[in-house]
Order: sequence, then structure tokens, then C-alpha cells
Amino acid sequence: MAEAFNDLTLPDDKAARYATVAQEIAAVLDGEPNRTARMATIASMLAASFDHFFWTGFYVVDPERERELVVGPYQGTLGCLRIAYGRGVCGAAAATGQTQLVPDVHAFPGHIACDGRSASEVVVPVFDAAGELIAVFDVDATEPAAFDEVDARWLEAILRNSFT
Repeated sequence: MAEAFNDLTLPDDKAARYATVAQEIAAVLDGEPNRTARMATIASMLAASFDHFFWTGFYVVDPERERELVVGPYQGTLGCLRIAYGRGVCGAAAATGQTQLVPDVHAFPGHIACDGRSASEVVVPVFDAAGELIAVFDVDATEPAAFDEVDARWLEAILRNSFT
């Protein structure tokens, strides 16, 4: 299925593009139980589908360190290796369990500049079937206000359907 995805022409309309990509992700992940493989595939497919996605990936809950995320599968430049809950946009998503939609990361209190070129960000908490936080999914863009509610809702749906 991944080979077919590479040749797929995606719609220009953002919501329609997400709908198509969501179907493709579900098809590729069908039957794959490994969480890391699922995360790597999601990061790869979403990064390949939206030109403005500068950094796309997961920060995973570290079971060895209390209330700390560790970088997981991603596409893009070097990411921060560890982020404490409550620190920066990813840490806020982990601490609150709520999606963070940030049009200007430089105005976000406590923002962590893993790459100074990032200007806007959307971070979605990822839960397992038991409702436990397992990761956050982070997407950065170099343009301010690159993300909106369409991005947030579709990313939430893709991640919910992929891990619960």
C-alpha cells in the first residue's frame, strides 16, 4: 500500500487532503501491532503530504522518567531529545492532555526552540485504548499561523484511530 501512496495525487483542499491521507494511513497500518512502526509510518506519510510541515513526529512518554517525553519517530531536522511535561508546546500538550494550536511559537510562554526556524506549531496528545497518554504528535512550520482547527481536528482523528 505504501507504494501506491507515493503515487497518489492528493486534493488541494486541506480537509479533503486529510481525509485521503487518513484513509491511506489506516490502510497501511491495518494489522500492524508495533507502536513504533505505526508512529514512524504516520510521521512519514503526513510529512510527505503537506509541504509546510517542517518537522513532523512524536515525543513518547518515557516510562523510565517521571513526566518526561523522549523523542520518537520523526521527519525533519534534529529535534529536542527530551521535554518535561509542562515545558514548551509539547510539554503543555502532555501536561493538559489537550491539543495545542500555536500560531506564533515565539509568543508561547516557555517555548523550546529545538530549531529556531519554527514559527508555528500544532501538538496533539496521543492516547492508547486504555486512555493513557503514550506520546504527543508535534508538527512545526516555518511560517506563522500555518495551522488551524482543520489541522487540529484531522490530526486528532488520525491519531485516535491509529492508537485506540
